[in-house]
Amino acid sequence: MKIVALKTFVANVSRTNFVFVKLYTDEGIEGVGEATLEWKTNTVVAALEELERVLIGKDPFAVDALVEQLHRDSYWRTGAVFRTALGGIEAALLDIKGKALGVPVYELLGGKFRDRIACYANHWFFGATTPEQYAENARKAVAMGYNALKWDPFDVADLEMDRKQRRQTIEIVEAVRDAVGPDINLMLDVHGRLNVPTAIAMCKALAPYDLTWIEEPTPPESIDALADVRANSPIPIAAGERFYEPPRFLEALAKKAVDILQPDVSHAGGMGETKRIAHNAHTHLIPIAPHNPVGPVMNAMTLHMSVAIPNFSVFETVSVDVPWRKELVRETLQFENGFMLAPTAPGLGVELIEEACARFPYEATNVPLFDGSMNTTGVATGKQTFGH
Repeated sequence: MKIVALKTFVANVSRTNFVFVKLYTDEGIEGVGEATLEWKTNTVVAALEELERVLIGKDPFAVDALVEQLHRDSYWRTGAVFRTALGGIEAALLDIKGKALGVPVYELLGGKFRDRIACYANHWFFGATTPEQYAENARKAVAMGYNALKWDPFDVADLEMDRKQRRQTIEIVEAVRDAVGPDINLMLDVHGRLNVPTAIAMCKALAPYDLTWIEEPTPPESIDALADVRANSPIPIAAGERFYEPPRFLEALAKKAVDILQPDVSHAGGMGETKRIAHNAHTHLIPIAPHNPVGPVMNAMTLHMSVAIPNFSVFETVSVDVPWRKELVRETLQFENGFMLAPTAPGLGVELIEEACARFPYEATNVPLFDGSMNTTGVATGKQTFGH
């Protein structure tokens, strides 16, 4: 079997653009991967297309050797763009191999540790601006079967927060905790927007609300800063979605900067690399809660990796998305009572509907973290659908 072509497909979903990649073989077996890199769509598409000439004629079964060759031969081989492209390519290769052998991808990663994957909801809060609206959305998410919710209540914070911003954040968290009760796990995502003293102060102020973690409290450039926050926080600290190279994860572990590590299966360079990161974390007894807030193929990629590691903790899912998300793929994934079931279909278990992507062409979007639009740009025209 040989690879004969590579194609990319882009689909706008209001908040960002999904980037899919497909590999085609001379035996008619096709593999799909996702390489969505929020707000860098055209850049990652170009990186994918530049890899086609290397892949044509190659044996798709030689997954690790091809990934290593692509990494070795890319002189500028660090950073989010290249490693996201690499993660999408690896997924498509594994999808081909799994289909050809008639096994799910997690069997190619060493087999499964579990049959059910505990999930938490993200995006459930889109459209909420007041504590009462957050509380109502939280009740709806719990009614969907979720036992854990994550959101960003930090408004337009940029390194520091004034007293009004701090009070608003605390009121939102208090309203959600009161709405869902003591048995629901609540996680907060800061998206790396606070400096060290502000992050520590907010961790202490929010401690009474029994949070499962506070995610990425400081910008990702400094692991020392993250370690300072963790050392002074009464709430567990999670981070890792904006670490790309394996040494960054090793540094975070060595400096005791995290309680929960959150690699992104695509941005870290693929399922294989993410599994190695997970095993390194396992030697430190640190759990893995992978970053997974984008498209349906990425969801399948992350699910297979989560099934195949010993120290998996909880799985991020997009609980609310644009109505056309489900038009883009055919998937066999199952969600029941807050858990996603291990896939059984060969390969990734998700098929891209190529012609559907053309109906939702690329649109430029801006990072919504600093203009107050994050929770209002996620769902086009206010319509909602469940992303699993």
